Amino acid sequence: MTSSIAAPPRIGSGLPDSWTSRLWTDIAGIFDAITAHPFITGLTDGTLDADAFTHYVAQDVHYLRAYARALAVVGAKAPTLADTALFARHAAEVLDVELELHGELLPALGLSAEAVDSVPVAPTTQAYNSYLIATVYDGGFADGLAAVLPCYWIYAEVGAELVHRGSADPRYQRWIDSYAGDEFAATVTDVLDLADRVGPTLTAAGEAAARAHFVATARYEWMFFDAAHRRETWPAPTTGTSAAQ
Repeated sequence: MTSSIAAPPRIGSGLPDSWTSRLWTDIAGIFDAITAHPFITGLTDGTLDADAFTHYVAQDVHYLRAYARALAVVGAKAPTLADTALFARHAAEVLDVELELHGELLPALGLSAEAVDSVPVAPTTQAYNSYLIATVYDGGFADGLAAVLPCYWIYAEVGAELVHRGSADPRYQRWIDSYAGDEFAATVTDVLDLADRVGPTLTAAGEAAARAHFVATARYEWMFFDAAHRRETWPAPTTGTSAAQ
């Protein structure tokens, strides 16, 4: 993707010659499409159906279970012990922070943890999870880093975009606040700084492969919001209640 940057990212160095700035250039159009998507705009303008948000939260629980595993594998392949520790902490924080958010949102949406477990993993969630896990296991450290980076970065940028608009729905505002805070921005900055150290060390082929993974998972981020907005289900019925899972 060769889209030009409509606006510089709020998180990270923003230096035009940094590797992460080049990565952002690759997904600028995707990010614009995310912020223009009715799921995202509906969080602040009051048009998002609560059922779509409920679908999103349920699928996010399924996604985060895979994402935590992906972070752990990326950490295991990291070049230094400090980098391994960074991703180990972040994998743990998926439970400590992200699932704490769900612990507040699920009751507000009339859902229990048991109810979420019974929700089938939707097609886009399964595809995204499968791509992440395959990439971090089969690729090198840079491949895995590039694959997990959009989830960090795009959520921080979306939070920064939406926090100034606010939401009349306290459930949506809670979600926005969690990604707009300084603590999450600092977490993302640490990963972007690491990416800026790693990127310049890659061969031309290695950089091209990493950037392709970065674009692919950024596209999955758009697809994830879109699937929630559509309340995506599997297109063909099954005879069993768990076959789609």
